Amino acid sequence: QVQLVESGGGSVQAGGSLRVTCAASGRAFSKYATMGWFRQAPGKEREFVGSITWSGGTTYADSVKGRFTISISRDNARNTMYLQMNSLKPEDTAVYYCMSSNFWGQGTQVTVSS
Repeated sequence: QVQLVESGGGSVQAGGSLRVTCAASGRAFSKYATMGWFRQAPGKEREFVGSITWSGGTTYADSVKGRFTISISRDNARNTMYLQMNSLKPEDTAVYYCMSSNFWGQGTQVTVSS
């Protein structure tokens, strides 16, 4: 089993920044597994945001490139992944989910007000 716990969501004004964190645990969790971020806005399907390999290689969805500045990083010693988001817009309001090895966290709400 893998447990993924997101934290760090909240409410910010447009143009602001947030960093959300995903802490992984569980006997089935492999620190070598790729980890990813997804988000789901109200009334929309869950969409891929980006991912990071164990060695730090990142992939970002075309849909988020250029819309706001994001950076995904991870601390393998702490089994933790981060999503730094800058220049946020109201349309970035969503529940942000962490995923690894087909396991999902419960999500953390990010709300951006205009």
